[in-house]
Amino acid sequence: MDEETRQKMTAIEQKIDAIYQTTEKTRKYFLWTLIVTLALVVLPAVGLLFAVPTFMATYGSLDGVTTGL
Repeated sequence: MDEETRQKMTAIEQKIDAIYQTTEKTRKYFLWTLIVTLALVVLPAVGLLFAVPTFMATYGSLDGVTTGL
C-alpha cells in the first residue's frame, strides 16, 4: 500500500474509535436514564399499590366515627 492509503486508513480508524467512545457514553447515559426512571416513577407506583389499600382501610374505619357525631 502506498503512503496516502495508509494515512486514510489511519484517519478512518481514529474516526471509528471516536464513534465507539461516543456510542459507549450514549449507552451509559441511556442506562442511567432507565435506572433513574425506575427509581422515580415505577417504584413509587408499586409503593402506592400497597399504600392505597392501607389508607382506604383506615379511611373506612373512620366512617363509623364521623356518623356517630
